Amino acid sequence: MTLKCINPDGISTPQTYSHVIVATGSRMIFIAGQVAEDSQGNLVGRGDMTAQARQVFANIGRALAAAGAEPRQVTKLTILVANYQREHLAMIEEGRISLFNDHKPTDTLVGVAALTDPDYMLEVDAVAVLE
Repeated sequence: MTLKCINPDGISTPQTYSHVIVATGSRMIFIAGQVAEDSQGNLVGRGDMTAQARQVFANIGRALAAAGAEPRQVTKLTILVANYQREHLAMIEEGRISLFNDHKPTDTLVGVAALTDPDYMLEVDAVAVLE
């Protein structure tokens, strides 16, 4: 599997994601939206965006591993943020870096009024491509 990350001329280069990823491979992995729950279904980090982000991305890492995939094979994230505020970006990025290091999948971040539980601050899904 190969991923080619592209930031086209004429579009500002983002620091935290890639504008385009061209993926070649034969298997796709789709990870459902992950929230900040531990293995027992308990919320981690009530009211703490950084703690929730770390748990959410850790859960994505666990889901990828269960499918035989690695974080570097992720091509796309969708990030839903309840009651989004600009300062949330740095907190979310801490969790993201804890999983992806310098790999920058494409992403879409959407501020929403609420998630399925009023204590969830963040939900992230992912797509990976493998050989």
